[in-house]
Amino acid sequence: MNEASTDRSPARAGLVLISLILVAAVANLNLAVANVALPDIGKAFDSSQTTLNMIAVGYSLGLAASVIYLGGLGDRYGRKLMLVLGVSLSVPACLLAAYAPSDNVLVVARVLGGLSAGMAYPTTLALITALWVGSPRTTAIALWSGLGGAISSLGPLLSGWLLQHFWWGSVFIVTLPLAVVALVMAVMYVPSHVNEGTDPVDHVGGVLSVVLVATLVLAINFAPVPDKTKLTLTLAAVALVATAAFVVRQRRYAFPLYDLKVASRRVFWVAAVAGIIVFGTLMGAMFVGQQFLQNVQGYSTFDAGASIVPAALCMVLVAPRSAKLVDAFGARVTLLIGYAFCLAGFLVMLLLWNEGVGYWAIGLAYALVGAGVGFAGTPASHSLTGSVPVSRAGMASGTADLQRDLGGAIMQSILGALLAAGYASAFASAIAASPQSSQVSQSTQAALTKSFSSAEALAARYPDHADAITAAAKSSFLDGADWAYTAGIVAILLGAAIVFFLFPRKDDEERLLAEYDEQDAHHGAGAPTGAPVEEG
Repeated sequence: MNEASTDRSPARAGLVLISLILVAAVANLNLAVANVALPDIGKAFDSSQTTLNMIAVGYSLGLAASVIYLGGLGDRYGRKLMLVLGVSLSVPACLLAAYAPSDNVLVVARVLGGLSAGMAYPTTLALITALWVGSPRTTAIALWSGLGGAISSLGPLLSGWLLQHFWWGSVFIVTLPLAVVALVMAVMYVPSHVNEGTDPVDHVGGVLSVVLVATLVLAINFAPVPDKTKLTLTLAAVALVATAAFVVRQRRYAFPLYDLKVASRRVFWVAAVAGIIVFGTLMGAMFVGQQFLQNVQGYSTFDAGASIVPAALCMVLVAPRSAKLVDAFGARVTLLIGYAFCLAGFLVMLLLWNEGVGYWAIGLAYALVGAGVGFAGTPASHSLTGSVPVSRAGMASGTADLQRDLGGAIMQSILGALLAAGYASAFASAIAASPQSSQVSQSTQAALTKSFSSAEALAARYPDHADAITAAAKSSFLDGADWAYTAGIVAILLGAAIVFFLFPRKDDEERLLAEYDEQDAHHGAGAPTGAPVEEG
């Protein structure tokens, strides 16, 4: 997959790229629409903060858990087939979420939607890396990354408008018209077969990859829940066992689903880790930020969604410049620039996002994070796809999708867990410090510390104490949010350190990519980059 000296683009390149971006847009929109609706969903079902976290994370969970396996299936049986199936299956998943009779059913629907996206989303980048070569590939990836991130950021704006006019479930059907357009264009313009492999698929490895990612994310999500310690430890243990079994399987099986020799390449694994953190910061910022704006600031759903527009604009504006920076200075420098912007965004959140803060601080934080993702997204995906053979396009694209989806799931789980734990701890302390603490029953304290929406519902039942309850809930939410922002800052600093010390500089990166290309050609690890492509 390393770039040859001759640039190449497919026939009808513009229409093919638009088709792939629209397919990715269906997944990106479905990923983002739930965050704005979380307060309304919490009120509708009296959901706990942990359940709301699961609704937000469910889609990322289904997608992250499946992309490696489904990417391998696409490499073997047809990427276009997986793409069409995934977009088609997103329709019933969206309808189930929209009309879910309970929050538990809604979690299941979100996971199912993520699984359907796992069929389509990894295929988009796999096809880009197989169809474009050289500088056109860098540009195509930049547009795919920037526009995909921007569409994801615009999801809350659409959701906010819908929530002002319709019920909470309307946010989950907003993508249906887009899915129809994407499906038609994919069928018409996307090539049917592009350098697909003939090796058998490692189904055992695929199942193990699903189990290890799913249990890891769930363990993180349930970790802060007081009565879920046993479940958390069980999930963590299963994740460890599944990881060990997966590694052994991939080392010993003749046709591994995930080639660990390729994954151990420095350009590959450092880019993978860097992308997980940077895309995770975007999802984490949107997840915590939407609840802050509605619960603490009192924004309407539409205003809360509109607040993210600066992030979308910055991603669109920055992505093409990111591609030029990669060509001129290499992936390392461009990644570090992205990390600097993300760090600045989270510092603004931690230091300035207090009750009553002006919109300028909200817009500034989102603009900084959006620019950071715009700068870092292109080199993270470009380095992955440039360091693997063409027969491993599904592996590279699956890993690139894991950057967004596993990163989003992990960061949302961690930030959501800290938000829930910080909120509950602060509210419990406020109750203990109150002169009337002896009058607060155990059930009342449980309701107050359960979530902001639960405290709000209790305030409505006791109007004499409503102001005090609401003020305490807002203060406790801010304490929990500060825990989340601090964790985001730590993650960003850790990622920046990994990139700074371990990612090769431009000359070394080009040398390593040339070595990888030579190794792959010598071992017959895939067709050469300039191999003919069937366009039909």
